[in-house]
Amino acid sequence: MDEPTLLFPDTDLDLSFTSTTTDRTTISARASLARTSSLTLSFNDRLSTFSAAENTTAAVTNRLPHRSADPNWSAIQAAVNLSSDGRLHLRHLKLLRHLGSGNLGRVFLCRLRDYDGAHFALKVVDKDLLTAKKLSHAQTEAEILQTLDHPFLPTLYARIDVSHYTCLLIDFCPGGDLHSLLRRQPQFRLPLAAARFFAAEVLVALEYLHALGIVYRDLKPENVLMREDGHVMLSDFDLCFKSDVAPCVDFRAHSPRRVGPTNGCFSYNCHRSQDRRKEKLVAEFVAEPVTAFSRSSVGTHEYLAPELVSGNGHGNGVDWWAFGVFVYELLYGTTPFKGCSKEGTLRKIASSKDVRFVHVAEREEPGMTEARDLIEKLLVKDPKKRLGCAKGATEIKRHRFFDGIKWPLIRTYRPPELKGLMRRNKSKVSCKSKRWWWWWKRLGHVVRTKGGKYNFFSNYSNNNNNYYHFVDDNYKVR
Repeated sequence: MDEPTLLFPDTDLDLSFTSTTTDRTTISARASLARTSSLTLSFNDRLSTFSAAENTTAAVTNRLPHRSADPNWSAIQAAVNLSSDGRLHLRHLKLLRHLGSGNLGRVFLCRLRDYDGAHFALKVVDKDLLTAKKLSHAQTEAEILQTLDHPFLPTLYARIDVSHYTCLLIDFCPGGDLHSLLRRQPQFRLPLAAARFFAAEVLVALEYLHALGIVYRDLKPENVLMREDGHVMLSDFDLCFKSDVAPCVDFRAHSPRRVGPTNGCFSYNCHRSQDRRKEKLVAEFVAEPVTAFSRSSVGTHEYLAPELVSGNGHGNGVDWWAFGVFVYELLYGTTPFKGCSKEGTLRKIASSKDVRFVHVAEREEPGMTEARDLIEKLLVKDPKKRLGCAKGATEIKRHRFFDGIKWPLIRTYRPPELKGLMRRNKSKVSCKSKRWWWWWKRLGHVVRTKGGKYNFFSNYSNNNNNYYHFVDDNYKVR
């Protein structure tokens, strides 16, 4: 009897508007559950039946500086050391469940068979089911993953080619994706502070990709995964294309903004100094693929830039357009040019009309004016006038919407407290952390009971919207 096939074409997914654009359709829960059990069992059986005679290529990637201390590396290295040929094979992995499906293959949660302390995501691509163009996309994704070394981007631990399968072992993000998190929020939107947090981390990830000459072209909440510590990780790099980039150092005059003693990094009453004598010349690193050019029409239709819809060619500006749509969706719960159909959405994007904010509330959070200004500058139809197209993330970071963020410390900031956002289990808190927590709890009790009498923190704000605190080691699910 023939063995069941692991991967087969989706029949209940509408993944294309044309041959090159994707829709935001999700698979039904029952169909996914029924398919998952058979697929996982089938593939686990196959792992134990692959023989050494088959053409198998296994390569554990080199540890890059940023993730060199990751405990997952130690677990993989131990498995490699115990392997008879010193290589990682599929038989070393045990699939636990099906996580999702994409345009190229399926993603499974897995762990090492002899060690259950390290979990990974295994992306399985069946090359026999892909067209030549999709095979090229799969190869591009594997090459890009191998070069990444960033806290908000995935780590490729190993690539295993066996038979007609290509398997990529990458980070597992137990928090799901940002789109699912948005669905759990009131009106499908985030508070301003939380939106700034996620937008800032995505901006830094895009800055890193552009510095490598990589144009992402697939930014959307579904591709922003949530790590176990609440920070983000971009995923799906099959639609990327690479270009040359010429890094340079740019100098500009800078007027420091003064922040009052009652304001934190989410304050919006900062103002530029009017004293020209206080201006100073600052150096900025700029690495933007301004010469990038492609005619491929790929992406999700609600996030497509006008030049991409027209088909006349596009460059790095499509990522900054998508970033503007991304910020809009975080704050307003929908995309700015959404129509009654896919064709209607594309007509609105291609039209000469600028973005409209039809969901403006009467009483808005402080900072929404700055948010709308940023979105308007990112959603300029002409890519030559669009914010970010000339100097990339460097000039976007200077916008007042991001005032107060200390960019070198961004990965140490504490994630926002949102419904459904995963946090690490408190049971793993060390004794030292418990002692510190106990002292802070006692201090908080003193402040609450005697703070009014002694006025301990009269010069500081008691604003709970400031999520930029240093990250503790352990979290819980809220």
